[in-house]
This record gives sequence, C-alpha cells and structure tokens, in this order.
Amino acid sequence: MQLSGIHHLTAISSDASGNHAFYTGMLGMRLVKKTVNQDDTTAYHLFYADAEGRPGTDLTFFDWPTAPERRGTGSVVRTALRVASGEALSWWLGRFATAGIPTRQVREDGRDGLALQDAEGQRLLLLDDGGIGDARPWSGSPVPAAYQIRGLGPITICIREMAPTETFLVDILGMRRDRDFLAADGGTTTVFAMGQGGPTAELHVRVEPKLPAARQGAGGVHHVAFRIPDAAYDEWVDRLRRLGVRFSGPVDRFYFRSLYAREPGGILCEIATDGPGFTADEPADQLGSKLALPPFLEPRRAAIEAGLKPL
Repeated sequence: MQLSGIHHLTAISSDASGNHAFYTGMLGMRLVKKTVNQDDTTAYHLFYADAEGRPGTDLTFFDWPTAPERRGTGSVVRTALRVASGEALSWWLGRFATAGIPTRQVREDGRDGLALQDAEGQRLLLLDDGGIGDARPWSGSPVPAAYQIRGLGPITICIREMAPTETFLVDILGMRRDRDFLAADGGTTTVFAMGQGGPTAELHVRVEPKLPAARQGAGGVHHVAFRIPDAAYDEWVDRLRRLGVRFSGPVDRFYFRSLYAREPGGILCEIATDGPGFTADEPADQLGSKLALPPFLEPRRAAIEAGLKPL
C-alpha cells in the first residue's frame, strides 16, 4: 500500500472574491468546483486546478472571516505550484513585476523557483518541474498554455521535533525518507517521498524547535491531502484501525472519499481517493460555472445560496 502523491491542499481565505480574482486572474488557474465547506455551509470551498481538475492539481480554499494566520510550527509553510521550464519562470517573473507582486528567485534541491505570497500572505513557490509528465492547460486562462501552472509540487511543513512525525509518515503513511537539502534561507529540509517520487509526490519537512506554535487563520493552510487509488480506500481504513491511529473514520466528500488524521506535530493530513472526480455533477466544459452541492446538501440549496456572497 502506497500513497501516490499530493492530492490537494486546502488553505484559508477571508476574502473569497479577492482570492478568486488572484488565483484565476493572476495565476490563471481554473475554478473547477465552486461549492461549500460540507461541515460549515456558510463558507465557500473553492477548488482551483488544471483544465480537468485532476487529482494532484487542486489548490483549494475555505472562505472564513478570520484573523490572519499566526505563523509558527505545526503548520504548512509553503505550497509549490509547478511550471514546465525556466522559460516559464522568466515569463512569470515579468508578469509579477508588472503587477507589483514581490518575488524572490530561489534555487533549492537542484530546482529553480519563484517565491511569492498572495494578498493574504499565503506562501507559494512557482517551481520548474522540468516538464515531467503530462499537462492539461486551460483554454480560458489568461496565461499562455506553455507557461500555465501544471499542478501541485512539494508541500513544506514545519514541526518542532522530527522523530514522532517521521514515525507517522513512514510507519503509518508509508512514505520513505529520501534526502536532506539546504533551503534558500540556510535551514535543512528533509524530503519524504511517496510512490514514484519526484516533485508531485514529496512532502518537505522543516524542524524549527524555537518557533511558537502556529495559529490557523487567513493566509494559512488548513490541511494537506495525499492520493490513493479508489480501490485502496477500504484497505487504508483497515490499516489505520489496525495500527491504532486516531482518525476520522470513513468520510464521503462526494467528489472523493477521505480519511483524516493529525500527525504528531499537529498538522491535519487527509488521505483522498482519486475519484469519482469533479465531473460527478457537472460536465467537464462547465466545471465551476455554478454553485455545486453534493446530493445530501441539495435540499438546502436555497438557504445555502442566500448565505453566500457572490464571487
């Protein structure tokens, strides 16, 4: 049993309309699902991805009116978004400069990237993945197809102590400790790989024992999700139970099935199936065009829509 890679990352915004404008307008990602947080239907859950909304390309946001994140340990501290080449990075550098968005060129672990933040402080890294694998560019993007964001890259977390988290990642989730590298700021980062590895299947771990504990808020991250094949879901349920892991139990999100558990450093981790996917209730050419609700929320549509602000 192995995780395939990163499935999605869910972050927090207190400005849904500004968030939508940045990720679709500036970054050129496609809004592939406009829905609500299934546990708090007063909040949007917005999914930005490639043209098809494939697993591994989704950067998602809960829309909560909350204070900004207090940065620290026990949190996701950077989300990488992959582009295909150094030429693409150069194009993005010019785009951000024109828009007045500060960026920093970095080279880490043999890969080039551009570090930046959105208006709420969400920490992002555009990463040159060398054009590995296939891409599904979105024809409606303001970004040329060759330069579009291809999907998620490595996710970086910050914890106070390595040993308990490493045990969870390796013994429970089946990752493998692959290598260490020196980050651009001089700190050491440890790479835990999944499946075939590579930038689509890495979790990067920083140990910072002197930092205060993070407090979730706008500009921060709620959880990170890892991919599994649909057919492996029941095996993972049995595995977590057999190993005595405290977890959510089976959760059906309609677009995928999930399992949630916190690693010892406090970061919420999700295991999510690849399917059935976002075309379960919308045709591919209409993804994200209207408010989509899973069947169990459909009877409450009028009330839910009344409580949401237009994007």
